[in-house]
Amino acid sequence: MQFVFPPPAPAAVPVVGDSVFFPVHRIYCVGRNYVEHAKEMGGTGREAPFFFMKPADAVLPVASGAVGQMAYPSRTGDLQHEIELVIAIGKGGQDIDPDLALRHVWGYAIGLDMTRRDLQSEAKKLGRPWCTGKGFDHSAPIGPIHPVSQCALAANAGIELKVNGALRQHGTLDQLIWSIPEIIAHCSKFYALQPGDLIFTGTPAGVAAVVAGDLLEGGIAGLGSLSLRIV
Repeated sequence: MQFVFPPPAPAAVPVVGDSVFFPVHRIYCVGRNYVEHAKEMGGTGREAPFFFMKPADAVLPVASGAVGQMAYPSRTGDLQHEIELVIAIGKGGQDIDPDLALRHVWGYAIGLDMTRRDLQSEAKKLGRPWCTGKGFDHSAPIGPIHPVSQCALAANAGIELKVNGALRQHGTLDQLIWSIPEIIAHCSKFYALQPGDLIFTGTPAGVAAVVAGDLLEGGIAGLGSLSLRIV
């Protein structure tokens, strides 16, 4: 096969303790999947799961122990953080049974769904897509993926985010409105999941704005930490 110009390198995320990389196919994100965050965003706290997407190359991989750097994006005055558990899909499927959904998981990671909130809010008012608010360059910082065989992710694992040392977001994974198997099953009703898909599972309450110079430090028990500097 010949191309009119060299195709870009595939988007990929490092794997903990290995030299191989996880190739990214698509990025799905679950909206409003913690009760208190749903309420702070104007929801009722309980609604059917819905999904939006980011481009695969929106990932901004951050190596273990490193501090990643994200440039403050253009066209916004309200860049906000959302700390999330990320599911890495290793086995594809469609209309997946929730009882079998965990068989499709290759690993887990810590991610940040960075959001140009002012652009998202304006799009909501006008009934337009959220792409400019959610799917911009480097809007998905992510730490290394932990294979399921090498991590112990408890159902009630803590998840938190600090900004400049101050706690902004805190919760536990058992506070997810829709569980990991349910998220996979619901997503697979609308899309044929493929190996390489990433699913951001939602964020606890406490989302807020960041500015250039801020240091974001996120963590999920069993998955280590993710550090990111806004520059």
